[in-house]
Amino acid sequence: MEQGISTLAPAMIAAWVLVAVGLSALAILLYAALRSRTRPGDLERAVQAFRALDIQAFRNLVDFSEEAFLRDHLPPRKFRAIKRQRAWAAFLYAWEAGRAAAQLAMVGQAAQRSSDPTIAASGAQAAENAFRLRVQTLRAGVILLAGVLLPGLQSRPIPALVDQYERSAETLFLIGRGSSGSRGLEVA
Repeated sequence: MEQGISTLAPAMIAAWVLVAVGLSALAILLYAALRSRTRPGDLERAVQAFRALDIQAFRNLVDFSEEAFLRDHLPPRKFRAIKRQRAWAAFLYAWEAGRAAAQLAMVGQAAQRSSDPTIAASGAQAAENAFRLRVQTLRAGVILLAGVLLPGLQSRPIPALVDQYERSAETLFLIGRGSSGSRGLEVA
C-alpha cells in the first residue's frame, strides 16, 4: 500500500502544478483582455504608432535576396551571427507592428460607434485589418524567433505581414481623414 502511494504522489504533484500553471495563464489572458477593453483608443496615438515603424527597413531585414547576398559573401560563422541579429531586429519590428495593431483595433471599435456611416464602415474595416495584422505579427514572431535561435536554418517567407501592415495603415489614415484628424474617437 505504501509503495502505491509513493508512486502516485509525484503524479498528483505534477497534475496540481499543471492546473496551477493553466489557471495562471488564464488569469493573465483575462487581465490582458480586460485591460485592453478599458484603455482609451486614441486616433493620434494609433497614427503615431504606425508612422513610427520604418516598414522599408523591416522589408530589408526579411528580404531573401539580402540574406542570399550575406550568405554568399560572409564566412558561415559570421553569417549566422549577422542573421541572428537581423532576425532579432525583425522580431522587434514585428512586435511593434503588433502593438500598432492593438491601437488600430481600439480606434476601429470606437469608429464603429460613429454616427457617420463612412467612419463606421472604416472602423469595421480597421478592426478586421487589425485582427489580421495581429495574427500575421504573431506568425512572423514565431518564424523570426526560430531564426534567432537557429540561424543556420533556411529562412521562411513573411510576405503577408508587410502587405497587411500597409492595408491596415491605409484604413487608419482613412479614419483619420473621415474624422477630420480629431481626437474624438475615444473608447469608453
